[in-house]
Amino acid sequence: MADKEKSRDIRTLIAQFRTSDNWVVSLARDLLWVAGVVGTIALILFLVCGTWPAVVTIESGSMTPNMNIGDLVVVVQKDRYGEFMTWEQGKQANVTRFNSYGDVIIYKPNGMTSVHPIIHRAVAYATTTTPLTEIRGNQLKENYTVAHDGYITWGDNNPIPDQFASYEGIGTPEPVKDEWIVGKALFTIPLVGYLPLHIVDVVIVVVVIMILHELYLRSRENKGTEETGGKQKKKAGKKKN
Repeated sequence: MADKEKSRDIRTLIAQFRTSDNWVVSLARDLLWVAGVVGTIALILFLVCGTWPAVVTIESGSMTPNMNIGDLVVVVQKDRYGEFMTWEQGKQANVTRFNSYGDVIIYKPNGMTSVHPIIHRAVAYATTTTPLTEIRGNQLKENYTVAHDGYITWGDNNPIPDQFASYEGIGTPEPVKDEWIVGKALFTIPLVGYLPLHIVDVVIVVVVIMILHELYLRSRENKGTEETGGKQKKKAGKKKN
């Protein structure tokens, strides 16, 4: 019996929440609707792309001109929608991605989750048994031997591969292991990435607009109620005369 009463109370609360004219409740409904739409889009992207996050934003110029700051990048699983290729494999097959050979990967440098992933091109696969003598067609001054198997990566606009450079908060990235790869870039949408870069500002603006809109509607309703009440009082006064 108690369970039935609880169920009835919950249904009543839900019905009141859905039909309430209180502006705070109305704003909460709008925010929940927005959250539901965003959550649905995120779920669809995850199912289609098989990765999370399914979209990332270009934050530096290391991939210019093929990827620019503010571009939104759709990320898919490494082997989804086409065979994964390094620069060397792409050159042999004459297959290009983003105006050059090889897939662009999004990876966690040295497996770190405390820093933003890096978005660079996979140019070669290095193994501990076979030293590299050249990278992306560039002859090395001395053979390069890796500590563990992994991908050598290189930003299209950078002078040297990641594994020969040093990054603040990271150090020198090691060859990228498969488990460090978030996914590969499928396509980009120019400028749209500026939205996630300023997501806090955007959320604040949207919430403020929604609040102002609710207050405006409430003000109009109150004004309409006052005018109606005034007319009714005038009519009542005339009838008495």
